[in-house]
Amino acid sequence: MRKDILVSVDCLAYNHENYIAQTIEGFLMQKTNFDFEILIHDDASVDNTAKIIKKYEQDFPNLIKPIYQKENQFSQGATMLQINQRRANGKYIAICEGDDYWTDPYKLQKQVDYLEANTECVLSVHSAFKISDTCKRVVGKVRPSRRDRIFSINEIIEGGGELFPTNAMVYRREVADYVPAFYFDAGFGDYPLTIHLAHHGQVHYTDQTMAVYRVDVKGAWSESAMSTVMKEVRRNEEVASLLDAINGDTDFQYNETIVQTKKKNMFYLLLRQQEFKKAFGREYAAFYLRKEFITRIYKKVSKTMHYSKNTAFHWSRKSKKLPF
Repeated sequence: MRKDILVSVDCLAYNHENYIAQTIEGFLMQKTNFDFEILIHDDASVDNTAKIIKKYEQDFPNLIKPIYQKENQFSQGATMLQINQRRANGKYIAICEGDDYWTDPYKLQKQVDYLEANTECVLSVHSAFKISDTCKRVVGKVRPSRRDRIFSINEIIEGGGELFPTNAMVYRREVADYVPAFYFDAGFGDYPLTIHLAHHGQVHYTDQTMAVYRVDVKGAWSESAMSTVMKEVRRNEEVASLLDAINGDTDFQYNETIVQTKKKNMFYLLLRQQEFKKAFGREYAAFYLRKEFITRIYKKVSKTMHYSKNTAFHWSRKSKKLPF
């Protein structure tokens, strides 16, 4: 293990030929007073992703350290943590998947400075823009707070996997070296990893937007695996089982939060299934009366209105008159 490496950048790529160059450029532009390494795991891409990575590897052989799989490992249950972290030299791990990218050249320096100065902190995160790959524009932000602050483990459990952008995470590797295997049985690593880290120390959020998180990416897991309601039902069951396992592993310290989180997840699943009579029954009143629910509805309506407005505009350009 190289002691001069302070940060290991952990990047998983799969069929990201349209994005991986921008991702790598985001790594290369980082200005730091410490050394870091870039660990890229190409999970048997069938497009030109590996070819692009190899070009960067040739240009930066001492910095970029790829693995090129011949068989897809994710489909066999492997995770980034299991593959890249085991070969990491850094004291800290910074995550960024191959279709996302960093926008601030001082991102790593800012986060590492905080972690170095606050030894009780195990995870540093920040906000990120959300860009729709379909619309090719910014559609929002992943911004869980409007100020710098510490997030409790209860907030993280309830917040779910979308609370923090994955490409905002920089954490202490030693704390994540011994994550129980079941944390990854459900096939998604960042949510249970964040819970594990929060159980062992502080999670600090910096209210600075230093990255871009893509949504609606063609071929992404979220598109292929969540395309039907039945798959959403199965996913909800997997999350519930994961939370039950975490509950037992942490001696039920967060039992109340976990029970309420499972219930909230079921409430939103019922809404997606259009089971409105069940969703708006007395059992789920605590959720549809929350400010969070009103905010979600407002965003949904605003997005729909914006789409309708754009549709009408483009339709009118073709027909020379509005469609009403």
